[in-house]
Amino acid sequence: MATITRYPLVRHLRSTPTAHVMQMTDGQLRRSGIGLAFWFRPLTAVLSEVPVDDRELPLVAHARTADLQDVTAQVTVSYRFENPEVVAQRLDFSIDAGTGRWTADPLQQVGQLLGELAAGHVMDALAGSTLREAVSSGTGPLRHQVTAALLADERVAATGLRVLGARVGSVRADADLERALQTPAREGAQAEADRSTFERRALAVERERAIAENELNNRIELAGREQQLVAQEGTNARVRADEAAAAALIAARATAERRHLQATADAEATRLQGEADGAAERARMAALADVDQGVLLAVALRELASHLPAIGQVTVTPDLLTGALAALTAGRGE
Repeated sequence: MATITRYPLVRHLRSTPTAHVMQMTDGQLRRSGIGLAFWFRPLTAVLSEVPVDDRELPLVAHARTADLQDVTAQVTVSYRFENPEVVAQRLDFSIDAGTGRWTADPLQQVGQLLGELAAGHVMDALAGSTLREAVSSGTGPLRHQVTAALLADERVAATGLRVLGARVGSVRADADLERALQTPAREGAQAEADRSTFERRALAVERERAIAENELNNRIELAGREQQLVAQEGTNARVRADEAAAAALIAARATAERRHLQATADAEATRLQGEADGAAERARMAALADVDQGVLLAVALRELASHLPAIGQVTVTPDLLTGALAALTAGRGE
């Protein structure tokens, strides 16, 4: 917006680098340019200010697709005033000589013009597409079609405008229709998720089965090895028992042989001793054969006495002495 300084009879205007100011007096263009600063008479000067910076116009366009479904497109149109003098002639961009403000609302007029044109081009572009194509094809094709249509529109050039481009934010259908369109994709995604879950579970079951089978094989192998160990231990025990039995048999045989040899030796020694004793007894008896009986009796008594226990005292009665003398006498008479 231009800055106007008020003085008596005259005023001073200073514009900005993004505004094109025009001064007309008596229907004649006196000044026209960007960033001007000049003096003017408020009673005779007609001032206009047209912005020359890039501007954007957001709008919501409603359209109907080829299958008679309503859709909504969010569009943003970028534009600029390329020919300010032509714009000032087609639209009211005049400013108040005292405040520097627009006396009308020219930007609203421009927005209405571009909005209607852009909405019409959106409707034309979507009329040949079905609802699914319009929603799923993306914003690129629609953006190119709307931009090309606005650039080729003669009313835009005739107004002094230049469209820089159009951006399409989204193309949306009714909420119920969108949910219906999203259902197949959701079902497909859910089916894919279920398939992934099933495959993951199947893989987990397969791995668990492999682990269980591996454990079973290990147990079988350990059982086989344990059986081999038991069999080997039994074999070893039998071998040890056989060896012990053989050793015991050898020891018993050796003991029996020793005993047999000892018994034989003892028997031989006893026999020899008996023979020796017998020979000695025979020799003694042979030596005593010619000895008197009284002597033999005395010898016998001596031998008997040597084998009797010790006697402290002997009491000889008359009866005993009589019997002994009688026996002695009888022996001699014989």
